Amino acid sequence: MLATVNGVFVVKMSIRGMLSFNPSYRHGVILVLFAGLCWSSMGLGIRFIETANVWQILFYRSLSLAPFLFLVIVARSGGNPFPVIRKVGLAGLIGGVALVFAFTGGIFAIQATTVANAMFLFAAAPFLAALLGLVILGERVRTATWWAMMVAMTGIAIMVWEGISLGRMSGNVAALISALGFAVFTITLRWRKVEDMMPTVFLAGLFAIVISATVCLLAGYSLVLPARDIVVASSLGVFQVGAGMVVYTIGSRAVPAADLALLSMTEVVLGPFWVWVFLGEMADVFTLLGGGLLLAAITGNALSGLRNNPPPIL
Repeated sequence: MLATVNGVFVVKMSIRGMLSFNPSYRHGVILVLFAGLCWSSMGLGIRFIETANVWQILFYRSLSLAPFLFLVIVARSGGNPFPVIRKVGLAGLIGGVALVFAFTGGIFAIQATTVANAMFLFAAAPFLAALLGLVILGERVRTATWWAMMVAMTGIAIMVWEGISLGRMSGNVAALISALGFAVFTITLRWRKVEDMMPTVFLAGLFAIVISATVCLLAGYSLVLPARDIVVASSLGVFQVGAGMVVYTIGSRAVPAADLALLSMTEVVLGPFWVWVFLGEMADVFTLLGGGLLLAAITGNALSGLRNNPPPIL
């Protein structure tokens, strides 16, 4: 019995030490890239779903995400997670609700349009956050960011126009709603200067469980699904969202914001790549053109930020 207790204590302390680890810049970059790798699996995972709709997927993904993040918060806080969760306050509640919109829109978008189209439109989130930061928080937007946003809007317009012509408008709108949800989430954290995103994402998981279960109940969607759908959706909660969030949180401690914007493109680029390699799903010409403009805008804006705030050499 003593050996078991000691073993659990050692594991708990090891997890806590890992989560409190302060990486070097180089290690931070690797961790953020790995987070993008985790997040990029969303499209492929949803393509493997057989029958579940957006609310059923959201329910099972959140049902695994919330307990996973709660255990991580417990480990980080030394067994006292509730003060950490309460600390996010109103910003955490608003950000959590915004993430429910982001999660729901993201799942629906991938079901309604190509993964490439959805992923590229998700990438508009930083520019939407910049606009919201200007309007709501009075944050100054750099001249380079204004130019980047104009290029990005051109790319978005191309993809949305293609969506209208191909009957995929609902998927494009859902993707932009998802991007807006992530932007609001970002702004709420900056509003109250919340440094730790994890409790807010945990709250989003709880909200998503309640909301998706309620919608399924009212709409008559059964939560009894094929085992494959439950396993895939639950795996997305732990490995795609949860593990990606944990690794990103650790890595972002050593990586400047401009670098994070640049490195986050890993998710956008790899998402379409996985469905092309494993499922043969190809992106349309206009999706590639619009997405290329959007990625060029993100790259240019991030590189401009790097010139103004060079990363530490560690």
